[in-house]
Amino acid sequence: QVQLVESGGGLVQAGGSLRLSCTVSGRTFNGFRVGWFRQAPGKEREFVAAINRIGGSEYYSDSVKGRFSVFKDNANNRYDLEMRSLKPEDTAVYYCAATSVRSLLESDFGSWGQGTQVTVFS
Repeated sequence: QVQLVESGGGLVQAGGSLRLSCTVSGRTFNGFRVGWFRQAPGKEREFVAAINRIGGSEYYSDSVKGRFSVFKDNANNRYDLEMRSLKPEDTAVYYCAATSVRSLLESDFGSWGQGTQVTVFS
């Protein structure tokens, strides 16, 4: 079983930056991709960004493209989400998740972290 643990959430002023980390542990992680999702109050969880474990191809939602970046550290099984120019609408619980298939669909990500709160105030 693979465990994912997010860290780095917090309170930040609009326009500021925050970096989230996702550490993967448990059995040897051979997953294909790690993704970041978020869920704002009263809304469904949505895809934010993802990165392939091998090759490092990156994927972003339109709402964060150009402001967010994903990074990977395979040696330490760590995947970071750097968030810049944050907006109040970025406020949400952020989750990292892992999948073994070539997909960005939430339903294809089988392992999830517990989430970390990001609050952006104006």
